[in-house]
Order: sequence, then structure tokens, then C-alpha cells
Amino acid sequence: MSGSSGGVGGGAGGSPNNTEWRFNQTLRNVQGFPGKVLLTRRSEPLSPPDYSPSFENEPDEDEHKDGSQEGEGQAPGNSFDNASAKKSNLLSTSSSNSLPDAQGLVFGARATDSARIDKFTKELSRPAVILDKLRELSWSGVPPYMRPNVWRLLLGYAPPNKDRREGVLTRKRLEYVECVSQYYDIPDSERSDEEITMLRQIAVDCPRTVPDVTFFQNPQIQKSLERVLYTWAIRHPASGYVQGINDLVTPFLVVFLSEHLEGNMDTWSIDNLSAQDISNIEADCYWCLSKFLDGMQDHYTFAQPGIQRLVFRLKELVRRIDEPVSKHIEEQGLEFLQFAFRWFNCLLIREIPFHLVTRLWDTYLAEGDYLPDFLVYISASFLLTWSDKLQKLEFQEMVMFLQHLPTRTWAHHELEMVLSRAYMWHTMFKSSPSHLAS
Repeated sequence: MSGSSGGVGGGAGGSPNNTEWRFNQTLRNVQGFPGKVLLTRRSEPLSPPDYSPSFENEPDEDEHKDGSQEGEGQAPGNSFDNASAKKSNLLSTSSSNSLPDAQGLVFGARATDSARIDKFTKELSRPAVILDKLRELSWSGVPPYMRPNVWRLLLGYAPPNKDRREGVLTRKRLEYVECVSQYYDIPDSERSDEEITMLRQIAVDCPRTVPDVTFFQNPQIQKSLERVLYTWAIRHPASGYVQGINDLVTPFLVVFLSEHLEGNMDTWSIDNLSAQDISNIEADCYWCLSKFLDGMQDHYTFAQPGIQRLVFRLKELVRRIDEPVSKHIEEQGLEFLQFAFRWFNCLLIREIPFHLVTRLWDTYLAEGDYLPDFLVYISASFLLTWSDKLQKLEFQEMVMFLQHLPTRTWAHHELEMVLSRAYMWHTMFKSSPSHLAS
């Protein structure tokens, strides 16, 4: 059925702890704003109908321009308005389904896995990849064996034109080797005191990176991580190395290693790789990290103003979505900066099981230049997963809880629900952004 103010307002009575009540309250809050989006309550959490660990129908997320500064493989602009309309249509369709219909959609989505893979195959086999379409497909998950190629394309590291791709990658990989030779493979006597200090900090941080994943404790992997980080920091003096950037290399490292190593990551052996393989993997990680951070440089410059802005916007968004939680956090004297700074600094890598990170990053890379904005919605959705729990905690308990969130047993379903809520709230609020800023 079509959404209306009356329909959404129905069943308004209830406790703030009641999920139905809070959903309706959220919609009432939003619908009081200009540019409102009218939605109806359904018997299941509202989401694109095909969220599941496998590769279902894409939720037609926003198309954005890739934010790279490198000339090669620059991604063209995307049609934001068309994608926004698609998102609105999808939400309207989702909200009108009854529970049996929704279950049918889930089963139908699983049945179209091969069709979805066919779509990826079709896009990747074009003489020139249509990046807008590839973003649409990638937002809701990329087949693991396709991730290396898809990520290179989404970031603008590999050019869309197939005929140019191999030549560009070869040249960029050689350029990385030259950078390592120039900046890393030199004696400390040729480094400044600042560079020596930075290299030592990186050497300390590498063994601490993803400590619960055995593979990252391999000395050769840590050395690769060190080379990539130090070379990146030297070539990006505006920020240099900042703790947290080490985490951001790990998704790229795992994805590009997966092209050469089969099976589960727990069984991987670096001994099976040639020196050339390792060099190419490092180069791909370096260039993709560079492309990825081009759009958020001020997240890692002095005082990290970009992250501070996102934390402020998160606080405002949570206040709009779930006022009881926002009020309780404020009454307890807890500042969002105390827990959300790490979330934005490491892009939630430290907050979820590592096996879910690459799936989350499919969405990150599909968002392109608009990722910082969408990160606010993902973080709000992540926090409000524990809305009821947080309202029962006092300051010290809340600090401890938020530093050690119970995500260890999470599977794809929980992550997809976080993305689903973020998707919904972004659609609801994006027409009235002035209400999220003071």
C-alpha cells in the first residue's frame, strides 16, 4: 500500500523500548521535515528485499564519482538523481510487502545468485566497463573471486577500458617498486629524524594489526604491510602515517592475496608466492589505498578534522533517529568522540569480525566520493543495534560495552541488517540535510 502520514502514525502509543513504537516515532520525526519521505511499517525490518550472505539482487544504491587524484583509470561521474529515484522505488516496494511476500523475495533472491553473477560477468567482459552499473551491482556484495578486479575498477586504479588495463597495471606496479627502492630500501642515515620515528611507529603497529587473525602475524606479511604504509606516508606528507591507516590496508591485502592463494585464509601460506607476486600485491594495495584515501585526506591530517565532523554529524543523526538513546548518552556524560572516533578512524574494521570486512568494503567502494556521508548512517545503524541495551547502562558500563561490542559471533545477516537500516535512514534524511547540522 502507499505510505501516508496517517498510516505511519497509526499505533503511536507505546513505550520507547518497543521496536514498533520507535520505528513509528522515527518516521513521524522525519515526516515533519520538508522533503519528507513517506514509508509504511511492515512486519519485518525494512530493507532491500535481498540482503543475505550470498549475492542477491542489488539495492540500486547511489551512483557516485570516484574520488581519485591519480590520472590513470579515473572513474567518470555517476547519475545521482537516477539512482536516488531507484532507491525510493525500492523502498516503496519493500514497504508494501506482507511477511509471506517478503519470505518469497528472500527465496527468490537466493535463486537468482547465478543470474547476479552473470550480471557481474557481463559488465566485466565489456570492452569498457560501465562503472555506474558496476557500482550498482557491487553495493550489495561482490562475488569473492571477482573482488580483486572489481575493486581495482571501482577505485579508478584499473582503467575501464580493457585494452589499456594490463599496460596501466604493469606501469603502476613498476612505479611502486621504484618508490620502495627510493624511500624504503635505504639506510637510516639517509632518512630524517622524523622519517626514522615514523618508520619505527609503523614497525610497532604492524604486529598489532588484526591481532586475532593468525595470517597477519606472519613476519613476511607484516613486512609487506610496513613497506606499503611507509611508502604511502612518505608520498603523502600532508598527513604522513597516522595510527589506524594500518587497518585500512588489510582488506586490500586479503583481497589481492586471494588471487594467488586458494581456500580459507587460515590455511594460506606466503611461501607459495613468488617475489613478483608479492611485489604486485603490495603495489595494488598501495595504489588502492592511495585512491581510497584521496577522498578523505582531512581524516588523517593534523587534529583529524574530517573525523571530528563525522562524529558531530553522527551525534546529530542519532538524536533525530532515537531520541531516548541520545538523551541517555548525554545524561550519562558520554561523548560520542570517546567511542565513535575509532569507528571512523578505522572504518569499523576493529568492531566486526574480520571475515565480514571485505563485504562491508564492497559497499564502501561502491559509495565512492559519497562514502564519508554514508559512513555516518552506517555508524548510526551500528550503534542503534544495541539501543535497548544502551539505555540500561550507566557511564562506565556504557564505555566498556562500546569498547568491546558483542559482535564476535556476527555473521553476514547482522552486517546486512546494519547496512539495510543505514540505507533506509539515508533515503529518509538525504532530502533534508540541513536538519542534521547546526
